[in-house]
Amino acid sequence: MENKIRLAVQKSGRLSEGSMKLIRDCGINVSNGIGKLKAVASNFPIEFLFLRDDDIPGYVQDNIADIGIIGENVFAEKQKEVAVVHRLGFSRCRLSLAIPKTAKYSDISYFQDSAIATSYPNLLRTYLEGKGVKADIHEISGSVEIAPSIGLADAVCDIVSSGSTLFTNGLKEVETIFRSEAVMIGNKEMSAEKKETLNQLLFRIESLQKAKNNKYILLNAPKDSVDAIKALLPGMKSPTIMPLADENWVSIHSVINENDFWAQIEAIKGAGAQGILVVPIEKMVL
Repeated sequence: MENKIRLAVQKSGRLSEGSMKLIRDCGINVSNGIGKLKAVASNFPIEFLFLRDDDIPGYVQDNIADIGIIGENVFAEKQKEVAVVHRLGFSRCRLSLAIPKTAKYSDISYFQDSAIATSYPNLLRTYLEGKGVKADIHEISGSVEIAPSIGLADAVCDIVSSGSTLFTNGLKEVETIFRSEAVMIGNKEMSAEKKETLNQLLFRIESLQKAKNNKYILLNAPKDSVDAIKALLPGMKSPTIMPLADENWVSIHSVINENDFWAQIEAIKGAGAQGILVVPIEKMVL
């Protein structure tokens, strides 16, 4: 059976850029010219469909695409029969309620019997029902932020990254109702052959993600400080210890989570480490 998988990605925008960067960082070569809606990788069994992000869940559900990369907010809003295959960690944003900057806000009861414009009626309705708030939800497909200024709504519920768009349109964010990141979704009826190809792709993605959160650390230390420094390096198994020209010193190499490194750096230096180098890791296979 055919093992080539079809991946649907957003045809333009920040999510599209992040998706294609991820694919290329996985060592997959693909060329998609301007305006091109299909492309095939030259060195991996994968074909790409470039679509509107709102359409991707439906394409995956209907088995036109095997997998897709979308915002988690779109996955939750569209409520299609697809599964989240993997969380990708980029394009983080939030879905928030916003009101005019001059309005006074106390709590969620502010929205009782109000009119709210949004492109995410299902997520908003679920949130408000959970808070016991009834509101008139106006579903619009774009330019949500303008709704209060033209009298269409009292408030908006929209995707927020930096908040600058809200500010420019005279709004302020008051409640976050959903946090989102890019996720990979998959068709629930994928064949075994295609699942194998998907697993190969996920292996590459996970190797990149592990590398991103870890650093390769090299340092020089007196021999009598080795045990103390090893105890401060919660990295991969046992560190590598190499002799130096000075027989009383060694070079210690290890892999360490970046957060752990910054938490331990002063203690590592205090134990006698010198010449500390921290090097990024491109890929990491465990």
